[in-house]
Parts: sequence; structure tokens; C-alpha cells
Amino acid sequence: MVQPNSLRSRKTAIMGAASICFAAVLVLLAARLFGQAGGEIVRLDPKLDEIVPSDAKVEKLAGGFGFVEGPVWVRPGGYLLFSDIPANAINKWTPDGKVSVLVKPSGFTGTDPSDVGSQNNNGKEVVTLIGSNGLTLDRQGRVVLAAHGDRAIVRIEKNGQRTVLADRYDGKRLNSPNDLVYKADGALYFTDPPYGLRKGDDDPKKELPFSGVYLLKEGKLQLLDRTFTRPNGLAFSLGEKYLYVNDTARKLIMRYEVQVNDTVANGQVFIDMNSDQAPGVPDGMKVDQKGNVYCTGPGGFWIMSSEGKHLGTVKGPELPANLAFGDADGKTLYMTARTGLYRIRLKIAGIRP
Repeated sequence: MVQPNSLRSRKTAIMGAASICFAAVLVLLAARLFGQAGGEIVRLDPKLDEIVPSDAKVEKLAGGFGFVEGPVWVRPGGYLLFSDIPANAINKWTPDGKVSVLVKPSGFTGTDPSDVGSQNNNGKEVVTLIGSNGLTLDRQGRVVLAAHGDRAIVRIEKNGQRTVLADRYDGKRLNSPNDLVYKADGALYFTDPPYGLRKGDDDPKKELPFSGVYLLKEGKLQLLDRTFTRPNGLAFSLGEKYLYVNDTARKLIMRYEVQVNDTVANGQVFIDMNSDQAPGVPDGMKVDQKGNVYCTGPGGFWIMSSEGKHLGTVKGPELPANLAFGDADGKTLYMTARTGLYRIRLKIAGIRP
């Protein structure tokens, strides 16, 4: 039977609309799969294009860890070190894709871990955070670590021996150092929240009534700020004029003016992340050679201008905990993200130890 023109037109329109809907579903599915396999770049400002290439993807390098943190690139030899906190180990990743254990035990050298370390869900299971967290290198290339379980700042000597650089303030044991950064003159700055204590602030082993930000200089430990709830990541601005310190609990980054004697003053809020309710909090933080700030946060890791403007967010398959610039040119950003190790290539090199 010959169909009227109006009926044929309606069927054609319906089929066309169905095709458009099907195509839209395919686009959404492709976008979702891309987010799982290669990450997603949320571009909030055109300046992000000067930092992140249009074809940038998050690449997974290794997985199956407990909870990874504290990445640092070692230029002599060209490899990455990172902490697996529940495994109480510092791992070494080489560009051929191999992962090996470099230091074990890393952050807890005791014999009874039954009441050591807070417990956290890594997205797959609950793990206990007893080992090393943040890692850095001193001017002699020695590894310096924040020891969660031992509640100390520790240096690994060239012969493998351990030297405790700080474990007490005003005669009382530190909570559990978390992250650390060296200034060019050798002064060491670190944060001390209670994540290494099983019951946090309520743990009977907690001796200090606050979570502080510290300066260790020439063997003397100085308290810089005790107003944080959970001080965590920290980094210097380009030229070391400012020190950035974030607070995981309050979801913000503070910026301090660095004084000539290496203390800090005039702390101000650099950026507040509370407007974004996506999973994720400020934790590891780095700065590139143009002064842009990179920090984990809601949804992934945020890239911000030196003025504190949020330029964009890089989202990966897992929420990142810390970041480190690496490779020969310093333009690869490595990410420790829960149970996996990832990287992304950028246009700008980062500041490295």
C-alpha cells in the first residue's frame, strides 16, 4: 500500500530522531570509556591549553598496590620512587616498566603493627597506613621520608642506614609526618597530621594537642603553624617566595610569605576547593616552571595559576594522592593514585628536588 506523504514524513522524522539518539548514546559511551582508560581533561580556562596538550591522556604504568603515595623522580639513573604505605615499602619504577622494592621496612620499623596507622579504603578494600608517605631528596641525593608508623622524619644514608632527623617537638613525639619539601638552602619543611595513629586525634599515643607545619633547619625544629586541622601537601612557589600548604579537612590551600630566616608569615587562602563536591581532597602538591600549582582535589588533580585561578582538572581512573614531575625534560607528571601508578605528558616542565 502506498503511504501518504505525511505518514512517510513522520516515519522518516522518527527514524532520524532515533538515529540521533543512538549516536548520542555512542558518544556518551565513548566519553565514559575514555574517562576510564585515558582520563578526562576538564578545561575551565583557555590558559590550560598552554599546559596540557589537546591529545593528552592519563596512562596507567602499574597497579595492584595497597595505597601509593610520595612519588619523587631521581634524575641520576632516571627512575621514580614511590611509597606503598600499607606494604611498608618504597618502590622503584623504571622506564622499562619494572617495579622493584627499594626500601622495606620504610615507615615502620617496630615489631607490632596491630595498633599502628590509620585505616583507609583504597577503593577496593580497607588498608592500614603504616609505612612511609611523602618522599623527597636532599642536596646529596639521599632519600628523606615521612615515616607514618615511626612518627618521624628519616633519611636513608647511601649505605642503607637510617638517620632520624626529627621525631619530637618540645619533648613530645610527633603525630605522624605526612609530606615534606626542601628549600634550596637546605631547610626542610614538613606537615604532621595524625594519620599514622590508629584513632587519630583520639589516640592515647598522641602527645601533641595540634597538627603542625614545621621547619627543620640546622638540626633545630621550629613550629611554623598550628592552626591546621589536617595539614598535608606542601610546595614552594617559583623562586621560593611563597610556601603553599594545604589542609585536607578544610579543603583549601594556604599561601605564606617565606622570610629571610626561612620562617613564614602572612598566611592567606590561595584557593578554596569546597565549591566542588566531587570525591577527592587536597593532598600532594607540586609547582611547574611557570609558577602554576598542581594539587590533588575534588575529581582528580587541579591545575591553578600562580594567582590562584582554577584552570582545569585532570581526572583519571583512580583518585590521585600525590604528584611528581619526572623524565629527562621534567614534562611528565607522575601520579600515585590509590592502587595504581599513572602519568601524563605536559607542555611545561615542573620543579623537581
